[in-house]
Amino acid sequence: MSHLDRASDSPPRVLLVIDQPLLDQYVALALSHGSSQTQVARNIDEALAALATWRPHLVIIDMDLARGDILEHLGYTAPSTERLPAIALTRRGDLQTKLAAFDHGVDDILTVPFSPEELVARMLVVMRRTYRELVTFAPVLHLGDLEIDILNRLVRAHGKDLHLTSVEQSLLYLLASNAGRLLSRDEILDQLWGADYVPESNVVDRHIRNLRVKLQDDWRDPRYIATIPGQGYCFIATDREDLPSI
Repeated sequence: MSHLDRASDSPPRVLLVIDQPLLDQYVALALSHGSSQTQVARNIDEALAALATWRPHLVIIDMDLARGDILEHLGYTAPSTERLPAIALTRRGDLQTKLAAFDHGVDDILTVPFSPEELVARMLVVMRRTYRELVTFAPVLHLGDLEIDILNRLVRAHGKDLHLTSVEQSLLYLLASNAGRLLSRDEILDQLWGADYVPESNVVDRHIRNLRVKLQDDWRDPRYIATIPGQGYCFIATDREDLPSI
């Protein structure tokens, strides 16, 4: 099997070269729509070992790692017909950064923050372009008694369809993918609005409140989202088996 061959009857293997737990869990949950297997490498050594032994079909790289030199360390420097397809993530959305990433040979680039449906779409396009085949797409994820339909941007709870905004769906993804973990307001802001965003003081609380209303989730007796006074919020894991294992 050549470096870029893939057996179509097996889920694609996607290596996440990301050192931020909140982001890698968010990415892994989104990629569950593509029925993919994911593995995380949090530094260069782990990434090189995974490339050699696990042989992924796609690499998603936080290109801000290693002081911005991660692409060079992973061999994305010179043209190669055998290079693994890669999607780069970055918090620097300037044109120079994007051009540098494409010059190194990445297939696509996403600026953090991004919506889960955008990542899924980019992943499916890159896989189809590289391997000339369709990747299984599962539009609906089951998280305990919640159903998340990424294609129609619907969440079903209590047997009812809930129409979420893009921010609300991304917020639900972020919380659910880190079930059982306390997320501070600053962490939520950084992941969903970006580190340079200067918010109104209650932007996170307001979106949490709107999401709770649609989920019919009472903050005094929460079923999905618990408030940790003075610290932040935590998604209550209803069934950890429904969440991606990475």
